[in-house]
Amino acid sequence: MRSAILTRLAAGLALLVAAGSLPAKAEDPLVIHVGYAAIGVDNRPYAEGTSAATARAGEFLEKEFANDPNVKIEWTFFKGAGPAVNEGFANDQLDFAYQGDLPSLIGRATGLKTKYLLASGARKPLYLAVAKDSGIKSIEDLKGRKIALQRGTNGHLAAIKILEAHGLKERDVQVVNLDSAGTVAALTSKDIDAAFGDTQLINLAAKGAADVIYTTKGDDPRFGRNAGIIGRQAFIDAHPEITQRVVDAFVKAAKWSSDEPNRAEQFELWHKSGTAIPILEEYFKGDTLAYRNSPLIDDLLVSQYKEQAAKSKEFGLIRRDVDLDGWFDPSYLKNALERLGVKGSWQAYGADGKPAAS
Repeated sequence: MRSAILTRLAAGLALLVAAGSLPAKAEDPLVIHVGYAAIGVDNRPYAEGTSAATARAGEFLEKEFANDPNVKIEWTFFKGAGPAVNEGFANDQLDFAYQGDLPSLIGRATGLKTKYLLASGARKPLYLAVAKDSGIKSIEDLKGRKIALQRGTNGHLAAIKILEAHGLKERDVQVVNLDSAGTVAALTSKDIDAAFGDTQLINLAAKGAADVIYTTKGDDPRFGRNAGIIGRQAFIDAHPEITQRVVDAFVKAAKWSSDEPNRAEQFELWHKSGTAIPILEEYFKGDTLAYRNSPLIDDLLVSQYKEQAAKSKEFGLIRRDVDLDGWFDPSYLKNALERLGVKGSWQAYGADGKPAAS
């Protein structure tokens, strides 16, 4: 009996020793889900024209966490643009996303708990292209015509504002809801008369398949489009240090994207989206990189979002007032500018569109 007891004790001790020698269970990796409210040509998982697109193509976030094996970056590009990003936030499938002004305001109005962390792709121009032989020479000529745009995007809101400035309302035209690929096909086949968009329309015009008759470039800056990096509030609250590093990475991308010596290399990066380099050169012609790629949450940006919120309700795109108090959170951006030593790299603008004092 005594021998059996000793045998069992020895076996139990051996099990304890063996258990103690086993490695601890590896910590589950933190996957940071990043969305982008656009997609490249032929559904390529890249985009162009913004510092967020640079962050993806240049792997700025991946490099930021390269020495952290328990942190992974996962990008998702949405053919459904901003509205699809809102669905991702609503279902807790996204932690951060590049998103335009109108869909982010719609998300705010419908109760999504997000924060606006930094600008990316602010001041993007919009283009109006018409089908060959359409007879359309001006915006006023669009009355009664079949016009393509993607509903719920910042291009949608900008288009309505442009129409309004030329004496037209959305109901004065026949709106066809199409994404970029659908727009290109419909305009080429002349199934529509005109379309609002950007690089895809420049490309069509370069091929002689359409004519660009208007761009917001050089026009009232309020007609342009704004966008930024939006964060999910629950993720930010749970991981403030990780959030800071994510913002750091986006600011690094913005700085690299703003340096003129990088212009050619940047277009090469954006070419991963499938957009030809000459089209990108035309898209940025006459603009400094720093102007288009500024991450600043300045008075101009905030005033533009407030105006967009008011216009969205006026045009019936949003049914209720949008409360923007507390939505903009520049604290992580300010920390990044200080930490990275790039505080004076971009010009801030006042609500009047004029350069603000330093």
